[in-house]
Amino acid sequence: MAERGRPRGFDRQRALRQAMEVFWEHGYEGTSIHDLTSAMGINAPSLYAAFSCKEALFREAVALYNEQEGAPLRRALTDAPSAGEAVAAMLRDGAIAYTDPGKPSGCMIVLAATTYTPKTEGIRDYLAEQRRAGTAELRERVERGRTDGELPPEVDASAVANYFSTVLHGMSVQARDGASRAELLAVAEAAMASWGALTGGRLGWAARSDPPASR
Repeated sequence: MAERGRPRGFDRQRALRQAMEVFWEHGYEGTSIHDLTSAMGINAPSLYAAFSCKEALFREAVALYNEQEGAPLRRALTDAPSAGEAVAAMLRDGAIAYTDPGKPSGCMIVLAATTYTPKTEGIRDYLAEQRRAGTAELRERVERGRTDGELPPEVDASAVANYFSTVLHGMSVQARDGASRAELLAVAEAAMASWGALTGGRLGWAARSDPPASR
């Protein structure tokens, strides 16, 4: 028997994906329960029965975003053979992901709570924690490059990570403002031109490599 308030054939994962895209496009404050139920194809009692409340739904949507949309950027950090190549790949993949015509532009983690009220400070803080976690992953990759001897021991891994996180977050905002993929790839390339000055390391890989035909 279906849970009370939940329609027959309810696909929770599909509904969560639809909710994620609404939050991604309009932000937490800009999304109403009506917006969510319309996109998810359910009524309000069904939403509350399945997800408890708007904030709980949002947190699940962020987790889904990290799992699905954040995966290419995490792979860039883990799979590239050097720290420099990892950062360049992260920026390139960000430029591609943020301008995918089939999805909302920019990064949900950066854009979904740029405004808040006293009632939604928890959401703002939650997303800030998510962004700090991303910067920490980047810092760990730079530190590994230092440990591996790719980068000199005096490199300030935190400063490098903060710089490139700032670039990545700025690219998200520019994508939302209408910047093209080519423009963001040019930003990525310009940022990577500073790699040697910031780290003393060499970068033998171009940020503006040809993006995949589809994503």
